[in-house]
Amino acid sequence: MAEKINNKSVLLNPFSKNNPVVVQVLGICSVLAVTAKLEPAIVMGISVIAVLAFSNVIISLIRNTIPTNIRIIVQLVVVAGLVVIVDQLLKAYAYDVSKQLSVFIGLIITNCILMGRLEAFAMGNKPWPAFLDGIGNGIGYSIILVIVGFFRELLGSGTLLGIQVVPDSFYEAGYVNNGLMILPPMALIVVACIIWVQRARNKDLQED
Repeated sequence: MAEKINNKSVLLNPFSKNNPVVVQVLGICSVLAVTAKLEPAIVMGISVIAVLAFSNVIISLIRNTIPTNIRIIVQLVVVAGLVVIVDQLLKAYAYDVSKQLSVFIGLIITNCILMGRLEAFAMGNKPWPAFLDGIGNGIGYSIILVIVGFFRELLGSGTLLGIQVVPDSFYEAGYVNNGLMILPPMALIVVACIIWVQRARNKDLQED
Protein backbone atom coordinates (compact mmCIF):
# COMPACT_ATOMS: atom_id res chain seq x y z
CA MET A 1 0.00 0.00 0.00
CA ALA A 2 2.84 2.39 0.82
CA GLU A 3 4.29 1.86 -2.63
CA LYS A 4 0.95 2.76 -4.24
CA ILE A 5 0.65 5.94 -2.17
CA ASN A 6 4.19 6.89 -3.11
CA ASN A 7 3.56 6.29 -6.79
CA LYS A 8 0.37 8.34 -6.61
CA SER A 9 2.21 11.31 -5.09
CA VAL A 10 5.02 10.96 -7.62
CA LEU A 11 2.47 11.20 -10.43
CA LEU A 12 0.14 13.86 -9.02
CA ASN A 13 2.35 16.26 -7.04
CA PRO A 14 3.81 17.92 -10.19
CA PHE A 15 0.28 18.88 -11.26
CA SER A 16 0.06 21.45 -8.49
CA LYS A 17 2.06 21.28 -5.25
CA ASN A 18 5.40 20.64 -6.95
CA ASN A 19 4.70 21.96 -10.44
CA PRO A 20 7.97 22.30 -12.38
CA VAL A 21 7.06 25.71 -13.84
CA VAL A 22 5.20 27.64 -11.14
CA VAL A 23 6.79 26.05 -8.06
CA GLN A 24 10.27 25.01 -9.18
CA VAL A 25 10.35 27.82 -11.80
CA LEU A 26 11.89 25.61 -14.50
CA GLY A 27 11.25 25.56 -18.25
CA ILE A 28 10.23 29.22 -18.34
CA CYS A 29 11.97 29.93 -21.67
CA SER A 30 9.74 27.64 -23.72
CA VAL A 31 6.66 28.90 -21.87
CA LEU A 32 7.50 32.39 -23.12
CA ALA A 33 8.31 31.26 -26.64
CA VAL A 34 5.58 28.84 -27.76
CA THR A 35 2.40 30.05 -26.05
CA ALA A 36 1.29 32.87 -28.35
CA LYS A 37 -1.09 30.27 -29.84
CA LEU A 38 -2.79 27.35 -28.12
CA GLU A 39 -2.02 24.67 -30.73
CA PRO A 40 1.80 24.85 -30.56
CA ALA A 41 1.55 25.01 -26.76
CA ILE A 42 -0.42 21.74 -26.72
CA VAL A 43 1.96 20.05 -29.16
CA MET A 44 4.99 21.24 -27.20
CA GLY A 45 3.45 19.89 -24.00
CA ILE A 46 2.75 16.47 -25.53
CA SER A 47 6.29 16.36 -26.92
CA VAL A 48 7.82 17.10 -23.52
CA ILE A 49 5.60 14.49 -21.83
CA ALA A 50 6.76 11.81 -24.29
CA VAL A 51 10.45 12.71 -24.13
CA LEU A 52 10.48 13.10 -20.34
CA ALA A 53 8.60 9.87 -19.63
CA PHE A 54 10.66 7.66 -21.93
CA SER A 55 14.01 9.26 -21.10
CA ASN A 56 13.27 8.71 -17.40
CA VAL A 57 12.56 5.04 -18.07
CA ILE A 58 15.66 4.52 -20.19
CA ILE A 59 17.97 6.23 -17.70
CA SER A 60 16.39 4.29 -14.84
CA LEU A 61 16.96 1.00 -16.67
CA ILE A 62 20.65 1.68 -17.29
CA ARG A 63 21.40 3.78 -14.19
CA ASN A 64 23.56 1.12 -12.55
CA THR A 65 25.79 0.80 -15.62
CA ILE A 66 26.42 4.52 -16.19
CA PRO A 67 29.84 5.74 -14.97
CA THR A 68 29.33 8.69 -12.64
CA ASN A 69 31.74 10.97 -14.46
CA ILE A 70 29.86 10.72 -17.80
CA ARG A 71 26.27 10.45 -16.55
CA ILE A 72 25.28 13.91 -17.86
CA ILE A 73 26.61 13.05 -21.32
CA VAL A 74 24.64 9.80 -21.34
CA GLN A 75 21.49 11.62 -20.26
CA LEU A 76 21.92 14.18 -23.03
CA VAL A 77 22.43 11.45 -25.64
CA VAL A 78 19.24 9.65 -24.54
CA VAL A 79 17.19 12.88 -24.56
CA ALA A 80 18.67 13.97 -27.91
CA GLY A 81 17.73 10.66 -29.52
CA LEU A 82 14.14 10.92 -28.31
CA VAL A 83 13.88 14.57 -29.37
CA VAL A 84 15.04 13.69 -32.90
CA ILE A 85 12.30 11.03 -33.08
CA VAL A 86 9.64 13.52 -31.88
CA ASP A 87 10.88 16.17 -34.30
CA GLN A 88 10.70 13.79 -37.27
CA LEU A 89 7.20 12.63 -36.28
CA LEU A 90 6.02 16.25 -36.11
CA LYS A 91 7.51 17.03 -39.50
CA ALA A 92 5.80 13.97 -40.96
CA TYR A 93 2.34 14.37 -39.39
CA ALA A 94 2.04 17.97 -38.18
CA TYR A 95 4.32 19.98 -40.42
CA ASP A 96 2.62 23.35 -39.91
CA VAL A 97 2.89 23.08 -36.13
CA SER A 98 6.46 21.89 -36.49
CA LYS A 99 7.25 25.10 -38.41
CA GLN A 100 5.60 27.20 -35.69
CA LEU A 101 7.64 25.50 -32.97
CA SER A 102 10.77 25.95 -35.06
CA VAL A 103 13.94 25.36 -33.02
CA PHE A 104 12.09 24.97 -29.73
CA ILE A 105 11.47 21.24 -30.23
CA GLY A 106 15.23 20.78 -30.56
CA LEU A 107 15.77 22.86 -27.45
CA ILE A 108 13.85 20.27 -25.41
CA ILE A 109 17.30 18.66 -25.18
CA THR A 110 18.45 21.45 -22.87
CA ASN A 111 15.16 21.86 -20.99
CA CYS A 112 16.14 22.04 -17.33
CA ILE A 113 13.02 20.10 -16.30
CA LEU A 114 14.25 17.03 -18.17
CA MET A 115 17.81 17.19 -16.91
CA GLY A 116 16.57 17.86 -13.40
CA ARG A 117 14.24 14.85 -13.32
CA LEU A 118 16.82 12.54 -14.89
CA GLU A 119 19.46 13.56 -12.37
CA ALA A 120 17.24 13.88 -9.30
CA PHE A 121 14.82 11.00 -9.83
CA ALA A 122 15.52 8.57 -12.66
CA MET A 123 19.13 7.99 -11.58
CA GLY A 124 17.95 6.77 -8.18
CA ASN A 125 14.66 4.98 -8.80
CA LYS A 126 13.19 1.99 -10.62
CA PRO A 127 11.61 2.30 -14.10
CA TRP A 128 7.93 2.41 -13.08
CA PRO A 129 8.23 5.27 -10.56
CA ALA A 130 10.57 7.01 -13.02
CA PHE A 131 7.93 6.69 -15.75
CA LEU A 132 5.25 8.12 -13.44
CA ASP A 133 7.57 10.96 -12.47
CA GLY A 134 8.16 11.76 -16.14
CA ILE A 135 4.45 11.68 -16.96
CA GLY A 136 3.56 13.78 -13.91
CA ASN A 137 6.17 16.47 -14.51
CA GLY A 138 5.41 16.52 -18.24
CA ILE A 139 1.70 17.01 -17.59
CA GLY A 140 2.44 19.62 -14.92
CA TYR A 141 4.53 21.54 -17.45
CA SER A 142 1.87 21.11 -20.15
CA ILE A 143 -0.91 22.40 -17.90
CA ILE A 144 0.89 25.73 -17.54
CA LEU A 145 1.62 25.90 -21.28
CA VAL A 146 -2.04 25.31 -22.12
CA ILE A 147 -3.31 27.87 -19.59
CA VAL A 148 -0.90 30.53 -20.84
CA GLY A 149 -1.56 29.68 -24.49
CA PHE A 150 -5.33 29.77 -23.92
CA PHE A 151 -5.38 33.29 -22.50
CA ARG A 152 -2.76 34.70 -24.85
CA GLU A 153 -4.51 33.47 -28.00
CA LEU A 154 -8.01 34.30 -26.75
CA LEU A 155 -7.21 37.84 -25.63
CA GLY A 156 -4.51 38.55 -28.20
CA SER A 157 -6.13 37.16 -31.34
CA GLY A 158 -9.76 36.43 -30.44
CA THR A 159 -9.30 32.81 -31.49
CA LEU A 160 -8.69 29.38 -29.97
CA LEU A 161 -6.90 26.72 -32.00
CA GLY A 162 -7.17 29.13 -34.92
CA ILE A 163 -10.98 29.30 -34.71
CA GLN A 164 -12.57 32.69 -34.05
CA VAL A 165 -14.43 32.58 -30.73
CA VAL A 166 -14.96 36.30 -30.11
CA PRO A 167 -18.19 37.17 -31.99
CA ASP A 168 -18.10 39.75 -34.77
CA SER A 169 -20.70 41.71 -32.83
CA PHE A 170 -18.09 42.36 -30.12
CA TYR A 171 -15.75 43.90 -32.68
CA GLU A 172 -18.58 45.93 -34.19
CA ALA A 173 -19.32 47.24 -30.68
CA GLY A 174 -15.74 48.43 -30.32
CA TYR A 175 -13.89 45.42 -28.89
CA VAL A 176 -10.23 45.27 -29.98
CA ASN A 177 -7.80 42.38 -29.61
CA ASN A 178 -5.04 43.05 -27.11
CA GLY A 179 -1.93 42.86 -29.29
CA LEU A 180 0.27 43.01 -26.19
CA MET A 181 -0.91 39.51 -25.22
CA ILE A 182 0.93 37.87 -28.11
CA LEU A 183 4.26 39.44 -27.12
CA PRO A 184 6.65 37.38 -24.93
CA PRO A 185 6.51 39.74 -21.89
CA MET A 186 2.81 38.94 -21.45
CA ALA A 187 3.60 35.24 -21.15
CA LEU A 188 5.80 36.09 -18.18
CA ILE A 189 3.03 38.20 -16.65
CA VAL A 190 0.47 35.40 -17.10
CA VAL A 191 2.87 32.90 -15.52
CA ALA A 192 3.41 35.34 -12.64
CA CYS A 193 -0.37 35.51 -12.11
CA ILE A 194 -0.55 31.70 -12.07
CA ILE A 195 2.28 31.59 -9.51
CA TRP A 196 0.44 34.15 -7.38
CA VAL A 197 -2.79 32.11 -7.44
CA GLN A 198 -0.87 28.88 -6.79
CA ARG A 199 0.92 30.25 -3.74
CA ALA A 200 -2.22 31.93 -2.41
CA ARG A 201 -4.01 28.56 -2.48
CA ASN A 202 -1.12 26.51 -1.05
CA LYS A 203 0.02 27.73 2.37
CA ASP A 204 3.06 25.39 2.25
CA LEU A 205 4.50 27.41 -0.65
CA GLN A 206 4.22 30.76 1.11
CA GLU A 207 7.40 32.24 2.52
CA ASP A 208 7.39 33.63 6.05
